[in-house]
Amino acid sequence: MHGLAESTENVAGSRTIADLTNSVLPTIAQRAASIDESDTFVAENYALLKEAGLVRAGVPIELGGAGAEVPELAEMLKSLARVCGSTALAFSMHTHQVAIPAWRWRYQKVSAVEPLLRRVASEQIILLSSGGSDWIGGSGKAVKVDGGYRITARKRFTSGAAAGNILMTGAVHEGQDGTRSVIHFGVPMASPEVSIEDTWRTLGMRGTGSNDILIENLFVPDAGVAFSRNAGQWHPVFQVIATIAFPLIYAVYLGVAESARDIAVNMTRSKANSQHLIGLIGRMETSLRAAQIVHRWMLEVVARNEPSAETVNEVMMGRSLMAQHAIEVTELAMEVAGGAGFYRENGLERRFRDIQGARYHPMQPGAQAQYAGLFALGLPTEHIF
Repeated sequence: MHGLAESTENVAGSRTIADLTNSVLPTIAQRAASIDESDTFVAENYALLKEAGLVRAGVPIELGGAGAEVPELAEMLKSLARVCGSTALAFSMHTHQVAIPAWRWRYQKVSAVEPLLRRVASEQIILLSSGGSDWIGGSGKAVKVDGGYRITARKRFTSGAAAGNILMTGAVHEGQDGTRSVIHFGVPMASPEVSIEDTWRTLGMRGTGSNDILIENLFVPDAGVAFSRNAGQWHPVFQVIATIAFPLIYAVYLGVAESARDIAVNMTRSKANSQHLIGLIGRMETSLRAAQIVHRWMLEVVARNEPSAETVNEVMMGRSLMAQHAIEVTELAMEVAGGAGFYRENGLERRFRDIQGARYHPMQPGAQAQYAGLFALGLPTEHIF
């Protein structure tokens, strides 16, 4: 991490992404408990991230950003997650929506993404992801009209909805021949056809503001459609999305697990005088190391710069293993801390609740195992998601 951090300068000066992240951590840490207890969206933390210049961290330097690539962005998100899982998870959605077009611009020479990236750099706009409700199957309805489409949809799990400027999403178009395709486009959140429904009352990650976005009869011109694909089938762009996004999203859960471990060890360091407790700590350490190794492997897969069905398989195996080990770390941390871990004031029960979110992102275990099994047998995987 340190070599990466030292090599990437912020557009405003010589401070690294690590420096800028460290500068906001104390304030975010102070707010974390009250945000969790009140189900309050982390809006003030978004303002802090903007002020620090982290919103444009992943934009290439040539386009006005800081030029951070996936490993450094993952470290940024992990650091944020150690103090506030909600801030980190919500911000990971913007971060991966910047990292993906930045990767396509840098490595695939896709010039069409350049205006969006320049806007992120110059205006510090926030990009939203509807990924959880939009995955390979798609959601919402697109009706073809003269010059474009009319969109009606409900996009669930839209983290950071209240802070967003553009929702990166899609909708399903049903052709007269019965074929189903998904068109992809950006939705200006200021459009009168767009509204937010306050639905986010959850076990954990309570401050992400992952509310429903309602789109009612929004017109999207033909020129506003980024690409189209078959519904329910993997597309090369989604191979890029899956390969790059999930090492960033799961960096958040690694940060939550690391902080849970630290809290538990600090709570018991002076009284770890039984073989049982020492053994629990050792199991927790081993599970954490497994999560760290898996995440490092996910980043190595990204570093190949060759998104494909194979990299999707590798990253999604990593996603399942990360969830398994990160959850186990936090469960063991609760056991290590004993009854004291049950008190909110120690911060451990919040990590225990927040880590549960690792269960729910695509691809969930059943689909992931089926994909891995088919891939191992050399059988088609394009409809498994």
